Amino acid sequence: MNSLTDRTPVVRRRTPLNRSQIAGFWGAWAGWTLDGMDSFIYALVLTPALTELLPRSGYAATPANVGLAGSILFALFLVGWGLSFIWGPLADRFGRTKVLAGTIFTFAIFTGLAATSHNVWELAVYRFIAGVGIGGEWALAGTYVAESWPEDRRKMGAGYLQTGYYAGFFLAAALNYTIGVHYGWRAMFLTGAVPVVVAILVLLRVKESEKWEKADASAARAKPLREILGPTYRRRTWVACILLTIAIIGLWAGAVYEPSAVIQLATKAGMAKNDAIRTASLATGLLSISTILGCLALPPLAERIGRKKTLAVYFLGMAVAIAGSFGWAFYLPNGLAPFIAWLCVLGFFGGNFALFSLWLPEQFETRVRATAFAFCTSFGRFVGAGVNFLLGAAVLHMHTLGVPVALTALAFIVGLFVIPFAPETKGEVLPQ
Repeated sequence: MNSLTDRTPVVRRRTPLNRSQIAGFWGAWAGWTLDGMDSFIYALVLTPALTELLPRSGYAATPANVGLAGSILFALFLVGWGLSFIWGPLADRFGRTKVLAGTIFTFAIFTGLAATSHNVWELAVYRFIAGVGIGGEWALAGTYVAESWPEDRRKMGAGYLQTGYYAGFFLAAALNYTIGVHYGWRAMFLTGAVPVVVAILVLLRVKESEKWEKADASAARAKPLREILGPTYRRRTWVACILLTIAIIGLWAGAVYEPSAVIQLATKAGMAKNDAIRTASLATGLLSISTILGCLALPPLAERIGRKKTLAVYFLGMAVAIAGSFGWAFYLPNGLAPFIAWLCVLGFFGGNFALFSLWLPEQFETRVRATAFAFCTSFGRFVGAGVNFLLGAAVLHMHTLGVPVALTALAFIVGLFVIPFAPETKGEVLPQ
């Protein structure tokens, strides 16, 4: 007969984090937050910036030209993101923290320089180079947290880390609500130079991950790009590329065009220009909070039902939310409130990016992990740039924003048929 002590439930304690792991996480999280802020600043200041710069560049600042130029500049920004693949092999060779600091420094400096733009061409160059820096931050921050946190904590760590990007959206919206409305788009870009301080702190205060240090000798001899495209990893690399491409298309279709859509709906409802901008900022804040909740809900769900089923749930939610917001609510006679309500749903399922921060590191060994992460994200951004060109052309041709963006919901339906080809890593430890 068991004693009372035998029947007492065992309380499982999670491995405590040491000072270096905590500092490393907050350094990566802060970089990812400011990365998200920088990315979304452009979406928030798109209309006022191009309205001023297009006439200086020889073009009329008509709504059609603003929409087309905005899509082209954003596509160039995504191409810069795609070229950020260069950071992955550097991180596998020289370490996560130094290269992470380099990505933050690059996007901060060139975001600040965007405030000095005299024409649309200068703005395009600055945003392109900033994109190269921004694009590398996610891969390196995700790799660093996965490698440095204990096994029983790293899954939730991925969810925590991903909240940073959307906290950055919220921060950008708050800055636009205060600084942007009163001081204009140039002041907004200047705030993007602040992450330089974070880059310095990351470089000086955060220690390298032990997993990378143990694999350092083999990393020096490895050819990571050849390896992730070789027989061992080829299938999982390309499947991850496709799934990330779909996620990126949905993120930028929904999130980047959201402020413009809200401004149009608010103006249609009779709001003044400044009130419409404030409404767009508030809607962006709601979108960000919803996405943070989606990021936090994802790791426990992925541990319970598996990585593939979780991504399927989130992809299906994205398809419904994009169609409901841009395909239906956008065209209602009084569509502002329903559109913002659908944005909250879109935001929650937009938290699907947290799964990639959790899942990708589990699919690759340490010596090639950063390269694989950077390659898969960069591939998606290149395709996303092409889709953005098509969206801009469709908006110009159809004279509407809603339908072209709503059609991107189809990408998530395609994704549901791709997910079964990915590996299920539930219950597996991070490979060395």
